Amino acid sequence: MTHSTPHRTHTARFWRRLGALALGLACCAGSALAQRLPPEIAAALARAKVPPSAVSLLVAKADGAGSPRLNHRANVLMNPASVMKLVTTYAALDTLGADYTWKTRFYADGPVRGGVLAGNLYIRGGGDPKLVLERIAPAFQALQALGVQKVRGDIVLDHGIFEPVERNPADFDGQALSPYNAAPDGLLVNFKSLIFTFTPEPDGKTAFVKTEPPIAGVQIDTRVPLSNASCGDWRSELGADFADPDRVQFLGRYPAACGERSWPVAYVDPASYARRVLQAMFTNAGGEFSGKVRDGSTPADARWLMDAPSLPLGELIADINKFSNNVMAQQLFLTLGLQPGRPGNLAASRAAVAAWWPAAIGKDVPAPTLENGSGLSRDERTSARALGQLLRRAASHPQGAVFAQSLSIAGVDGTTQRMRDRGLAPEALGNARLKTGSLRDVASVAGYATGRSGQRYVVVGIVNHPLAAAARPALDALVEWTVKDQAAKPN
Repeated sequence: MTHSTPHRTHTARFWRRLGALALGLACCAGSALAQRLPPEIAAALARAKVPPSAVSLLVAKADGAGSPRLNHRANVLMNPASVMKLVTTYAALDTLGADYTWKTRFYADGPVRGGVLAGNLYIRGGGDPKLVLERIAPAFQALQALGVQKVRGDIVLDHGIFEPVERNPADFDGQALSPYNAAPDGLLVNFKSLIFTFTPEPDGKTAFVKTEPPIAGVQIDTRVPLSNASCGDWRSELGADFADPDRVQFLGRYPAACGERSWPVAYVDPASYARRVLQAMFTNAGGEFSGKVRDGSTPADARWLMDAPSLPLGELIADINKFSNNVMAQQLFLTLGLQPGRPGNLAASRAAVAAWWPAAIGKDVPAPTLENGSGLSRDERTSARALGQLLRRAASHPQGAVFAQSLSIAGVDGTTQRMRDRGLAPEALGNARLKTGSLRDVASVAGYATGRSGQRYVVVGIVNHPLAAAARPALDALVEWTVKDQAAKPN
């Protein structure tokens, strides 16, 4: 047990009073004051130098019975970071269903005879959140099986199902080459990213560089000299130069001690990424074309050839929640706002979620403030109470098991694997399914935890503070406290 010194006790009382005052100012009349925190959570916050007034916590039975076990500033609007993905994925599951699929459609404006399309081939994006090379290659093979081996015209890429989301990838945090900053797209190909894999060769002198997916018109170094340096900041050691869309160079060395490593990087010219990758994959599949690959619209009189369906939504939300894939979440969010004959846009999606919320979650809890539905935002806001109510509604939903299974198992997979490494929540490992969130000044967690007693709980914790990252152990302590529900029989 951790014992507080008199000074820490005085400080804790001060912050509790301040938190209660802040709650009274921020919340509507009749809201409960901030609850005294369990000692282990309070101690973890004190070590992180994060005051209770910067934290919002809720623990309640998943079946909605009784009062919450813990209700600390649960009505206060907070930035939840990637935990906001719970809103997007549950809204999609409830309105579209687990079996919903997106369709990438192929059209032609000329006849197909003897393996030759005498005209243009159109590839019309359907907003598929995970149109990756493992699904593109079979689609091109199926197209060839229909008789389209050669195209005597252009390959035209139609992104028009969504309005363009115009933004500089560096605007959010300056990390333009981080795949998590990729913008959504009606024809989103392989997350607009390249994966470089470095493998030391037997000669002990060089590392082989493998690149996926193939990309047309880009010269990429296939070998880089090895060094005897330790495997520390190996990415900086490589001296990578990604600035030229037509050339990728590695001007440094790769530490042999690293063994095989991979590095995902957002392509520097995202506007040309789909054209380059689909050109390379079409020709790699044995296809030929005489024109160029360009962006454009599908004519109304073009003839449908085939569809390439996505994986079902029920599978894709696991990628979004377990691994916190931002661009997939934004694709899903844009899908929620689709209306017949109109391209999807963020405003329509915000309106769709706002209209869905009262009946699905409750009129008594304000709907979230959404920007893009992924949590990659400085403006999105919701409360622990709202997230808790969403989790409770999901727990009794006919597809509630699909939703719960999309969450990371504490200490086992996805973004919560690190809980095992931190070693602060041993009883929670394997006994909670969670979504985590992290931004500058934000740390969060939300999901389900099963107590010693067998009782299932919803648990939500949000920290908004400049030292939020240091408060991650306090969120581990929250989940661990939830699992230790004191109802278990003594040994």
